This record gives sequence, structure tokens and C-alpha cells, in this order.
Amino acid sequence: MDTETLMKPRRWISPLLGFALMGATATGAVAQSFPDKPIRLVLPYSPGGVVDTVGRQIGEHLGNELGQPVVPDNRPGAGGMIGASAVTRSDADGYTLLLMDPAIVINPTLQSKVPYDLKDLRVVSVVSSSPLVLVTTPQLKISTVDDLIAYGKANPGALNYGSAGVGTTPHLAAEFLQQRTGIKATHVPFRSISQSYPGMIEGKIQFSFSSIAGALPFTSDKRVNAIATTGAKRSPVFPDLPTVEESGQKGFVVDLWLGVFAPAGTPDAVVEKINEGLRTVLKRPALIKAMAKVGVQPNGTTVAEGTDFVKSEFDKWKDVIETAGIKGAAGKAK
Repeated sequence: MDTETLMKPRRWISPLLGFALMGATATGAVAQSFPDKPIRLVLPYSPGGVVDTVGRQIGEHLGNELGQPVVPDNRPGAGGMIGASAVTRSDADGYTLLLMDPAIVINPTLQSKVPYDLKDLRVVSVVSSSPLVLVTTPQLKISTVDDLIAYGKANPGALNYGSAGVGTTPHLAAEFLQQRTGIKATHVPFRSISQSYPGMIEGKIQFSFSSIAGALPFTSDKRVNAIATTGAKRSPVFPDLPTVEESGQKGFVVDLWLGVFAPAGTPDAVVEKINEGLRTVLKRPALIKAMAKVGVQPNGTTVAEGTDFVKSEFDKWKDVIETAGIKGAAGKAK
């Protein structure tokens, strides 16, 4: 074989290698210069709720860490779907992010029409964890999960439970408990979990799964009984309460987690830079203290950990929703 033939592969390989090196250099340059303008953080609920409060706190600290403002942008409506959809249609450059709760993985199964697809988003990090608390009416002498299960089995049709609306995490947590234990209870949806408490105090509602922030005003003065929390470990807000899992329901973990998402196609290097910034600020005592006031604990996963977690949450709630035959009504408040 002559010298010219031997050289032919190099004529093809060399340009391809050059393009690859140019691409790697360009990606590195983008990550190095990012961010060079403000970042928009879409908060898909109205001001004042947990997502809004935590989002503003994280945004302020992340902006300081990255050297550019992180500007909150409230886009409420349709159970978070309007804000999520807006992010999927944004440029995939890292300058538009979404902070979202479990509704991001619940809506695609629950709702008949969803204006976004999960494949159009990528996980940046799961930034916080917040278990629910299982609360019961003081009208019944129920002080443990076992008591609740025993009462439900002994009194078919006697249990009512409140929630913040069809398809919300408190609703699905109660459905999850029924599927695990075989008890039957009637769902009484409200516009917010706080509206269920008067009925629980009077004994018309026997139990609810509630956010910790929503429960504290009622558990602190014993107007309702807190009997367990739903995290993988005990809540620092209720350290003396066992988890539902500790109470014998192995695998029963329900979390009002919050995650940061970016449009699909956002460069890996940019996503990693935002992820690193988030994990740094989530260790700051000032942010930890501020989040604790609304019953939220900082988390801060890697991109891979967050992606795996969100996938597992989608699978879990899809199974619960389909088993219960729940149909949602878009627009219910969280």
C-alpha cells in the first residue's frame, strides 16, 4: 500500500477531531462565562406559598454565588402547569429555570391535557425535602398509625380525610395509605389544607396529611393530634414523632420535595455550574434557617441523583393514581 493511501484516513480523522476540539472548547467557554446576565427563576404558584418563599430565598443566595441576579417570576395557574410549560418553551441556555414541587411528575398522569412533556425538561437538582405530617381529630382517641388503621378496619366507611385538592400530594398520600393498608376513607377536598382543620377539630374530618407549615398552628396547641411524619427519617420539627415507615408501613415515604429544572438541551457544563452553585448555597446557615421556618430542609443532589429521584417519583405516583382511578381537574390550587 502506497504512502498516499495510508494518509487518506488521516485526511478524514483530522477535520473531525478538529471539530470535536472546537466543540469542547466552545462548551467550556460558555460554562466559564456563564452567567453574564440575570437568570429568571419561574415560580409556578402565587406569591406567599412554600414554593414562592423558598424560591425567593434560594434565588437570592444563588444570585450572590453566581454573580448575577436570580429574578423570581411568578407564573401561577393550572396546578403549576402554566409555569412549567413556559420553561419548556424557553431558550435552553441556563437563563430560565423552574422551581417545582411533586406536581411536575403528578400532572402528566393525573391530567388529561398537560401543556408540557417531562422530556422537555432536565433536572438540575432536588433542592429541598419536606415530609408531610399525619394529623387526626381529637374527637377520636387515635394516637398512632396502627390506631388509625385499626379504627378504619373496624369501622368501614367511617373515615373522612381532607386534602388541599384532587391530585395534590396530601390527597395522593392518603390514597397511598389506603392502598397499602386496605382501609377505606372518603376524600373531602378543600381549596387549601388549612380549610380542612375546622372540620377536623369538630370531628367531621378524621385525618389529613398536611404540610408541616400548614399543621403547626393547629398541632402546637393540640387542636389536632400529630401522629406521624412521612419522610425517610424523622422531621426535626417533630423529632418525637415516628415516621409512617417506622410505624410498620415499610416503603411509605412521601415528600413535598422541590426541584430546580432547566429546558432540555441546556448544556451539561451550564447545568453542572448551576448545580454546584445550588449545593454550595444550600449549606449556608442563613438559608438553612430561613427554609426551616416553613418546614423545609435543604437537600441539594447531584444532577444524576436528582434525575434518578424524579424518575422514581414519577413511577410511584403514576402507580398510585392509576390504581385509584383518580382524574384531575387542571387549575386546582396547591
